[in-house]
Amino acid sequence: MKTLLLMRHAKSSWEDENLDDHDRPLSKRGRRAAPRMGRLIRDLGLVPDFIVSSTAVRALGTARMLAAECGYAGIIREDPSLYAAPDNAYAAALRRLPKQVVRPLIVGHNPAVETLLRRLTAVDMHVPTGALAQITLPDGPWAAMECSPVGHLEGFWKPRDLPEG
Repeated sequence: MKTLLLMRHAKSSWEDENLDDHDRPLSKRGRRAAPRMGRLIRDLGLVPDFIVSSTAVRALGTARMLAAECGYAGIIREDPSLYAAPDNAYAAALRRLPKQVVRPLIVGHNPAVETLLRRLTAVDMHVPTGALAQITLPDGPWAAMECSPVGHLEGFWKPRDLPEG
């Protein structure tokens, strides 16, 4: 079995209304949440072996802070196709993963994150900012992955449900 970690970026800031949406940074709450989710990943033994992130500043910030906290030492692939994209762009990103990857983390945006979660697991739920889903998927090459309900939602965590620290 493979494990997909699917995450919506942490809370972004709306302080500077002149910033383009792509360039919005994490808010204070987001900067606290991302490392918290990284510690959760580390503590659960779910450190990814590959990370793909939207190029949006808030998504990359989430991915970088989470990676540092969980002990991920690899590269973070910046994928511009994940910004303001439909869920099929996320499915395409999964199909582009290196074949040796067994536990990727994808950091992106709603509504695509929620739609991909539903398509892979048949679970329809709201994914708030900073939330993380753990999905088990059948073995097989990423390049042949179909976005149909073949996965199982193993875990779902929201930053606000975790202890500070």
